[in-house]
Amino acid sequence: MRNTSSTTVSCSRAARSSRPLLLIAATASALLSVVGPAHAAPAKDPLPADIPDYQAALDAVKSADVRDTVCRFLRTPMPTGGGTDPVQTIPETAEPCQGLPEFTIKNPVARNEITPEFAAGTAQPLPTEAIKLTQLVSSLSAAVNGRTATVMLAPTRGGGWHLAAVRDGDSDATYASKATLGTLVFTEPQIRGWYQLKLSTVEPLNDQARQGLGGRASASLSDYQKLVKSRYADKLPGSEYDTKGYSSGYSLPSTRSDSPSSTLLVAGGSGTALALAGGGAAVIRRQRRTNGR
Repeated sequence: MRNTSSTTVSCSRAARSSRPLLLIAATASALLSVVGPAHAAPAKDPLPADIPDYQAALDAVKSADVRDTVCRFLRTPMPTGGGTDPVQTIPETAEPCQGLPEFTIKNPVARNEITPEFAAGTAQPLPTEAIKLTQLVSSLSAAVNGRTATVMLAPTRGGGWHLAAVRDGDSDATYASKATLGTLVFTEPQIRGWYQLKLSTVEPLNDQARQGLGGRASASLSDYQKLVKSRYADKLPGSEYDTKGYSSGYSLPSTRSDSPSSTLLVAGGSGTALALAGGGAAVIRRQRRTNGR
């Protein structure tokens, strides 16, 4: 005769021992729902499911208009006045890429940021609530006359992607490309920190991120939220710090439904960026905040 009592006890123990595994699996599932493989797939492979309208993003970075814009950016000397230079107009040319070394623009990858709610401490410390896709970034296949650049795409209202800016350097795309299946790479843009999230553990990818974690090699997502809350909870959009112009806050990039060159769009950060405005373009170096930012 079967010992039902023994069987019941064994099943109960098995259920209890499986709970940590179920929790890990649930966390992993949440992480994968935020981002899958962040590297762009070859043309014959399925498009990344974690990036909406990815074909539109591919079409944008491979278009002649975006390539010509990048060439115009690469032809323009960088400001040297440490943020005090006037806006520099980029002249229109019939063949902006003529005479430049050959290059291609790589397939775009996801640029994720912490959400305003996570920074304010009102969101749960979960990947799906802490991190949000804000832009796509693409780097060049090779340096052009010693310079690298990043093409930044923003979501267009109603679907699709449009060129938002071209930034000097390729660190955004380099770090964003480090995401793998089951991990998430994101930025804390105010300090230019880049992190990798593995399940519920945050690890720094650059010096700014290591400083952001207080020198620690890793932190739980919950502990990381406490750190960013202490840094930004009183500096978010609408706060006195924001309304007085000390901080750009954590508001998400606006979307657009009009043509890519009709509205001024400047990439944030401390580097030089190409801003598109009314069909023209200018190089702008964002000035560092005078209040410690």
